[in-house]
Amino acid sequence: MNINLIELGKNIKAERNRQFLSQEKLAELIGIQTHHISKIERGLVDIKFTTLISILKALDLKFEQLFKLD
Repeated sequence: MNINLIELGKNIKAERNRQFLSQEKLAELIGIQTHHISKIERGLVDIKFTTLISILKALDLKFEQLFKLD
């Protein structure tokens, strides 16, 4: 599976905004720094699988849902 990091980041940001969460709050919920959330949302870093799972849990999403968001 080829994952487009930019699209993944856009989908994370869209869902975070849909839930009215700030980058700061999401970072706090999953235990990483805010600037790392920013880099993930812009597709600038490879996301660790464990971080992705933490984001999914914090946003109450299934893996498949993150890739179907527009």
